[in-house]
Amino acid sequence: MMRAKKGLVLGLVLSSSLLLAACSQESTEDAATATAEETADSAETQEVVADAPAPFGGEAVKIAVVQNSGAGDYFQQWTNGAQQQAAAVGIELNVYDAQADNAKQATDMETAIGSGVAGIIVDHGQADTMCPLIVKATDAGIPVVVYDIEITECAPDAVETAQSDADLANLVLTQMATDLGTDIPVGYVNVLGIAPLDRRNVVWEEFVKSNNWNQKFFVGKFTNAVATDNAQLADAALKANPDVVGIFAPYDELTKGVVSAIEQNNLQDSVSAYGLDISNADIEIMTKDGSPWKATSTTDPNAIGAGVVRAMALELAGELNNKEVEFPGVLITQQFLLDNGIANMEQLRAAMPELNLAESLSADWIPSVKF
Repeated sequence: MMRAKKGLVLGLVLSSSLLLAACSQESTEDAATATAEETADSAETQEVVADAPAPFGGEAVKIAVVQNSGAGDYFQQWTNGAQQQAAAVGIELNVYDAQADNAKQATDMETAIGSGVAGIIVDHGQADTMCPLIVKATDAGIPVVVYDIEITECAPDAVETAQSDADLANLVLTQMATDLGTDIPVGYVNVLGIAPLDRRNVVWEEFVKSNNWNQKFFVGKFTNAVATDNAQLADAALKANPDVVGIFAPYDELTKGVVSAIEQNNLQDSVSAYGLDISNADIEIMTKDGSPWKATSTTDPNAIGAGVVRAMALELAGELNNKEVEFPGVLITQQFLLDNGIANMEQLRAAMPELNLAESLSADWIPSVKF
């Protein structure tokens, strides 16, 4: 695959708060459209040295994003990255967000299939709900790029992209084992049936066995208020099992709920939390005085959203040549954040340039967005 050269050109920088607000205000009933003109020049991009192949180079290419988001700013960041990369490469995104409603995501997918778009990006969701519809789209000749749904067996003609969930779980659980040791009582907050959380669960089970951890509870549910709803579940679990010394919650909204429950029970001096993902809000929680959130492993959601859009661009141009793509992640400890005075994502990106994925899934005609 061709790679973009490293020369960087700086576009006009839009306020991230406006972009995130635009994401959060998308209607749950209608498709929200982010045109290339609205967000063009909104980020630093890599220099292009070749003309774009068809279908690019002319009018904006229309792509649907069929999303099933949850609460928190992870999805806002992901969508922001997707919008900025789309604008840079000449794609108009029509974003549908089911907001944790599987039935609505299925309806949104049907609408997207019939809307005449050149391709569809499916962001999160349940495989049993979405696979038949993904197959319907690819059978109709519509390219589909999927993020964080396990579709290798059920929809082999679609492109599957994901974080390397096994590596992410290994990173943070290795830190948990280093911090807390073996033969300890632990808690677990997760929601099975969601592809990335299922993959992280496999690694958790391996660590429980290899470290002889005593799992005292397993709770969790996925709603449009994940942190709040899981705080209640974790609170009840901690009241029944106050002897646990560590809790793994492999999604930052779950981790936020766990942190809240630990604090409600005044156990922050004896119970540590370990999670996945990162955001400004997560950094604030991890670095506040006495926070029990000791480590997370992550990618940059902005960079991931942009990378998924580049995968779609390459697929439309016939240059992807790979149906499975994984994005690497990094470990971020509370101590690293404190030692480096990191208070937000901008500072974290500067301190950890490996979070940038602009070289991934690129080509010499793609102005890859760099965050």
